[in-house]
Amino acid sequence: MHSKINKEQEELFKNLPIPRALLKMILPAVASQLIVLIYNMADTFFVGQTNNPYMVAGTSLILPVFNISLCLSGLAGIGGGSLISRLLGQEKEEEAGKVSVFSLYLAFCISAMFALIMGVFMEPILLLLGAGDNTYAYAKQYASCVIVIGGVPTVLSNVLSNLIRSIGRSREASAGIILGGLLNIALDPLFMFVIMPEGKEVLGAGIATCLSNCVALLFFILVLAKMGRGSVISFSPRRGLPLRSSVLAVFGVGIPSAVTSFLFDLDYVIIDKLMVSYNDLALAAVGIVLKVERFPLNVGIGICQGMMPLVAYNYSAGNEKRMNDTVRLSRRLGLGVAAVSILLYEIFAPEFSRLFISEAETVSLASQFLRIRVLATPLMFMSFFTVYLFQAFGKGHISLFLGVSRWLVFNIPMLFLLNNLFGMFGLVWSQAAADSLTVILSLYVYKHFRPSAGIAAYNAARI
Repeated sequence: MHSKINKEQEELFKNLPIPRALLKMILPAVASQLIVLIYNMADTFFVGQTNNPYMVAGTSLILPVFNISLCLSGLAGIGGGSLISRLLGQEKEEEAGKVSVFSLYLAFCISAMFALIMGVFMEPILLLLGAGDNTYAYAKQYASCVIVIGGVPTVLSNVLSNLIRSIGRSREASAGIILGGLLNIALDPLFMFVIMPEGKEVLGAGIATCLSNCVALLFFILVLAKMGRGSVISFSPRRGLPLRSSVLAVFGVGIPSAVTSFLFDLDYVIIDKLMVSYNDLALAAVGIVLKVERFPLNVGIGICQGMMPLVAYNYSAGNEKRMNDTVRLSRRLGLGVAAVSILLYEIFAPEFSRLFISEAETVSLASQFLRIRVLATPLMFMSFFTVYLFQAFGKGHISLFLGVSRWLVFNIPMLFLLNNLFGMFGLVWSQAAADSLTVILSLYVYKHFRPSAGIAAYNAARI
């Protein structure tokens, strides 16, 4: 049976007024981004309620490894999702169905291998991350649940969300992530403080996270079942293998996405490592700011996720005007959110800081840091907005160049440079300084290397 998208999705991509089409795609994506942000904070919050610093440290050690598993989901989800939208724009729905199967089995194999490696080499990996006598047991409990047992459902649910969004079903794509996030927030205190005995709170948090991701995966499987056998997105290997060019296209966009996500996390790790050399209050303050600044950034990422399938489809279909109008409106929305966040954070910086801590000196320092860091918000949005655009165009090599340039050429070196020149506040100013250069590079690259939708459609017709 040939794979298909229904008339509603076709109307969304082709004819629905752009503001309405964008709202249908963006609002669910933004909602899921905010829920994910809140539930990521929830684990830290509930473990912190134990007042056991070793439990907090043990779970924190696993965060970089957990983030690597999310990078793996970007490889198959972003790479496959971008290509599926472009293939639909070229009316190659059967090939899009084959790409969906390939992306899902790729995600399963990579995440299973990652979980197996973590399970077999748990001890040396945890020791390498810095686990000691007081934190090793807690780190092992958490890693066993969220990576060894829960790694495959976590990755698959994120990949399915991206693939389902790629065919215009943003509401269903986001609903599964929101369900998993809300369930995790509800199950954390239940497992930590009611079901599990005292001293096993970290294990309870890990079980709650694992169960939540399993439920999210089950939700997406039910969505696929409801969509029917002929849906573009499918687990069925009977669809056959995609073309070699399609496989290369998945990796061409997916690998840059994974690398960029990894470098983003590395940047945060380096900020913490450099800030801790000043004092514990400075580390606590910047930790609060890095959490608070994520709200407008995650809204911006949601805008990009919602925009990407529409841009990819119309780029491949040769509809230059609709593609450009979508890009312009999305950019205005993102910059509008950034402007509002600057206004709110400049005025209410102490109030936002007190949401996380009440100690006066830390609140004062966090407020100063936040008022500086928030100035970089529009620059940060423009930086990853351009990367998402080139992913939509299928130009993975350009998105990789922009991502690597942002982190390895500008951001991370700027951290060390301004830290040496200006100390603690140099670290805080580094984001605005680095992303000013990133935006200049991004605009230059976009102006000179943005592909034409008309050429894309012409090339597709020749294949």
